[in-house]
Amino acid sequence: MSTTPAAGHPAVATFEITTYGTLHQDPPLGDALTVDLTTALRNPPEDPAVREQMISSTGLDQHVLDYVLATPGAREIAERTVRRALAQHTALPGETVRIHVYCRGGRHRSVSVGREAGRLLQELGAAVTVTHRHVHLPVKETAR
Repeated sequence: MSTTPAAGHPAVATFEITTYGTLHQDPPLGDALTVDLTTALRNPPEDPAVREQMISSTGLDQHVLDYVLATPGAREIAERTVRRALAQHTALPGETVRIHVYCRGGRHRSVSVGREAGRLLQELGAAVTVTHRHVHLPVKETAR
């Protein structure tokens, strides 16, 4: 990422990533790039092979992060999110770019993809904060 000097200091791109679950009915407010994972990736607790382990874990756990990122398309979604965020930063230099990543429960997919997008942005030298709104809440059971 290139930086532009301003008053003797390099410009740093800043990004705020918020992950959440739509079933909790309190999405973050404000304008943001959005990443909808509700149907794009399989919900880990719906996989019978890992269900019990996933119910008691979240995307903050390494094994969940690894599981989600091994899902076909997951890494590509994180990379595409970074490209979209960088394009927004280029279009609006100096503005904080907000990214909302959501799935149904806000514990596994959104947290994992949000973490990965944040890591990729940090590797480029950006300042990144990641907030997980619903990671601490119990798994929400739903009919698909």
